[in-house]
Amino acid sequence: MADIFERLIKHYGPIGQHRDRAHGYFAFPKLEGEIGSRMKFRGKEMIVWSLNNYLGLANHPAIRKVDADAAAEFGMALPMGARMMSGNSNYHEQLEKELAEFEGKEDSILLNFGYQGIMSAIDAICGRHDVIVYDAESHACIIDGLRLHPGHRYVYKHNDIEDLEKQLERATALIEKQGSGGILVITEGVFGMAGDQGKLKETVDLKSKYEFRLLVDDAHGFGTLGDTGAGAGEAQGCQDGIDLYFSTFAKSMASIGAFIAGPRVIIDYIRYNVRSQIFAKSLPMPIVVGNLKRLDMLRTMPEMRAKLWENALKLQQGLKDRGFDIGSTNSVVTPVYMKGGVEEATAMVMDLRENYGIFCSIVVYPVIPKGHIIYRLIPTAAHSDEDIQRTLTAFSETKAKLDAGAYKVEAIPDMAESR
Repeated sequence: MADIFERLIKHYGPIGQHRDRAHGYFAFPKLEGEIGSRMKFRGKEMIVWSLNNYLGLANHPAIRKVDADAAAEFGMALPMGARMMSGNSNYHEQLEKELAEFEGKEDSILLNFGYQGIMSAIDAICGRHDVIVYDAESHACIIDGLRLHPGHRYVYKHNDIEDLEKQLERATALIEKQGSGGILVITEGVFGMAGDQGKLKETVDLKSKYEFRLLVDDAHGFGTLGDTGAGAGEAQGCQDGIDLYFSTFAKSMASIGAFIAGPRVIIDYIRYNVRSQIFAKSLPMPIVVGNLKRLDMLRTMPEMRAKLWENALKLQQGLKDRGFDIGSTNSVVTPVYMKGGVEEATAMVMDLRENYGIFCSIVVYPVIPKGHIIYRLIPTAAHSDEDIQRTLTAFSETKAKLDAGAYKVEAIPDMAESR
């Protein structure tokens, strides 16, 4: 018999194997100072493109005041216990009511965290005879939720409606053979890596041919898309066809928590069966009160969303004008696709940070195929024109170095030495 710890020590995983030289710089970096478009990293000011503070609410004075006042009034302990037992309040129910109304649904349920919440919701909704059909590029929280599912699941090619229909045919045939069960389709409003919207309208249209329910994870669409900011369903004119609408507060609302909105009877079922909430302490009162204020500002201050899109379009157009490939994004999420190995990507990130003061996230193998690099830039309403122009210049100059082979190095310094 092997010692389970010995196995873990020998095999840290595809990302963990680089921890010795990556920790504190490429992985688990520490951004310091007030949250905004410019923060400190290792003592140097950086223009930051890695925070999902879409509307710039994180340090808005009105938000800071409400957060502080609520913390002073209630403390972080109230309410104590899980919602079902002793942790409910009028504020929690008010936030659920307002979220449901904003999304055009009958009811909603608060979740402590988006990741664990949607996992647990999938587990609560689907039984062993049910079939889940999901987009191939679904977020990790959805994939982990699928791992809890004891029944069949079919994946369809990313945003490929023809393949979705094929998988619906397979799912329908299986259920007819079983004699019981239903179908849940899961996709996203905005895919957070590539920035493309899920084809929600085309998916909803398939309801005329197949019997299924639709769950949409709209973490990046909530607050950024649609005439009122209600998300990708509103933007695509198919919100009524989304049976369960999920989003997190961690992005546009710059907070903690999440919610699912849908038919009252189904939300009530989830409320009494979602294990991650039944057996966990409820959201602290200051967070709930703060989220009420954030939702109010999201609804009543469209100028924040307008500024976000102004910045996003300037950044995206500037990148395209300079010959960069930003894929097929039709959201504010801005990927930049390049060619290069892990060593080149590492050296390029260091150059951007150390010599240009640009901090952004990068994705390389094993998350994506070898030889490819993806930078993911997250524009916010807090960014300035100067931030955008300096970043465009930095990308142009570092891309020229990449193409010229300047980043082909044999070894990368251990950036974790000073941690």
